[in-house]
Amino acid sequence: MAQVPQTFFDALAVRTWCSLALTALGRAREEIDAINVYPVADGDTGTNLYLTVESAATAVEAVFAGYEAAPTAMRSPSLADAARAMAHGALIGARGNSGTILAQLLRGMAQVLATEGEAPHTDGDRLRLALRRAADSARQAVAHPVEGTVLSVASAAADAAEGAEGDCGAVARSAYRGACVALAATPAQLTVLEHAGVVDAGGRGLVAVLAALVETFTGEAPVFSGVSGFSVGAVHARVEAGPEPGTADCADAAGGEGGPAFEVIYLLEAEDAAVARLRQRLDALGDSLVVVGGDGLWNVHVHVDDAGAAVEAGVEAGRPYRIRITHFGAGDAHARVGERPVRERVQRAVVAVVPGEGLAGLYTEAGATTVLARPGEPPASGELVEAVRRAHAREVVLLPNDADLWHTAAAAAEQARSEGIRVALIPTRSAVQGIAALAVHEADRRFDEDVVSMTSAAGATRYAEVAVAERQSWTMAGICQAGDVLGLIDGDVAVIGADVTATAESTLDRMLSAGGELVTLVLGDDAPEGIAEHLESRVREAYLAVDTVVYRGGRQGALLLIGVE
Repeated sequence: MAQVPQTFFDALAVRTWCSLALTALGRAREEIDAINVYPVADGDTGTNLYLTVESAATAVEAVFAGYEAAPTAMRSPSLADAARAMAHGALIGARGNSGTILAQLLRGMAQVLATEGEAPHTDGDRLRLALRRAADSARQAVAHPVEGTVLSVASAAADAAEGAEGDCGAVARSAYRGACVALAATPAQLTVLEHAGVVDAGGRGLVAVLAALVETFTGEAPVFSGVSGFSVGAVHARVEAGPEPGTADCADAAGGEGGPAFEVIYLLEAEDAAVARLRQRLDALGDSLVVVGGDGLWNVHVHVDDAGAAVEAGVEAGRPYRIRITHFGAGDAHARVGERPVRERVQRAVVAVVPGEGLAGLYTEAGATTVLARPGEPPASGELVEAVRRAHAREVVLLPNDADLWHTAAAAAEQARSEGIRVALIPTRSAVQGIAALAVHEADRRFDEDVVSMTSAAGATRYAEVAVAERQSWTMAGICQAGDVLGLIDGDVAVIGADVTATAESTLDRMLSAGGELVTLVLGDDAPEGIAEHLESRVREAYLAVDTVVYRGGRQGALLLIGVE
């Protein structure tokens, strides 16, 4: 069914483009992963691009939902609102080298589109400028730009758009055609692509995104069937066969035997001057350096041998978070394409969403694969699917640890099942329920029995959190004011107070009034000093035979999480 075209570039066009781009990347993901040989052959470029666009699309949908729920005359966002949301969503969700560059491309476009202020739409002239800004800003974000990559494809798209006349549809078509021509030329520009017999994976992903832009404005998607003989079948055949005898492998082309061992990615809150110094330091530590963003928030991507030093550099520059460190491995990213060992699947794994770095460490030590959920930044379904794949198991138990993530987790579970993985979703509402479930997990027993046992343990755990109210609101415990301390039990406000420790004690007393054998306390970074000792003392004095265990949760949103089993 043809897409209803958008005449101008307005907020709805941004929404439509994100949705169509996500669909296009979903269809092309496996193909793009298969041809991913540069800068390292880790086979995840398609997945990373998909996750980046999914984060952008989710942010745009959130803006539309906010306007639709608001009791005002304006029922839809402006072009500037939607464009900024798209750019911000891509920035915080960017994955991998190509995903980070795509986030900067979208940010460059948003910088032009948002200058229209509250104007309802813009035209082909402004789209030409947006594509130019996107290509230039992406190139500036890469420490050492290389031709034959997504940067070349983006520049060619912008060049072709500048020569186009007409509306947004005409400009988008020209940009797409220019990108296709540039993509076909990438093997001649980059030796590693020529030897592997493939086009650039990041550039192929950008072509899919631009095809979605064409469909947004014309209602018809251009058909991509391979470029200059680089068909999907040929790509897979060449990847399976590996490089021809006498040619350099991917590690050689990427610069040095073996290449850096780790990929390090994190979001960073820092000033511009500090980021300039950070670029210099990271450039000396490794390669594939891309730093994108601005206005105090940055996404940092680099390949290094010393992952700790890359993170420390971020700490010196500002406040890094959502830190992801991936070990390429000698037999993985830097092996010859045709010589990658096949890793045997384990029988069963647990995948859990956790709200802070401290809990992520705890869950990982217990054997779980984790997905970090920052405050206000819930993971998208694609990120959960990626975690399920990363667990590399035949059977997976999925712990969302948040009622608001149940639908997202269910969608991820359905996708994983379509890939042949047996997935059970346990509807945990809090990380403390997930801890209880993980404590009784036994991979050696039958899958159904393990799921029942974990579900029972989670269901038998009451949960609470202590947080600070952001605004005045009606609650089950009365009216709270902004700045009040709230004790929420099983999701409902039960206690309103002025002091964090006193409110936590009252909340815990209410929970233990119904009985319990074990209290779990998870402290956030902003929890008051001594609160854990105070609550432990309270439990010892008032509740005989009740044990207490304390964990550090890190930056988890809530000041304190409480579980009672």
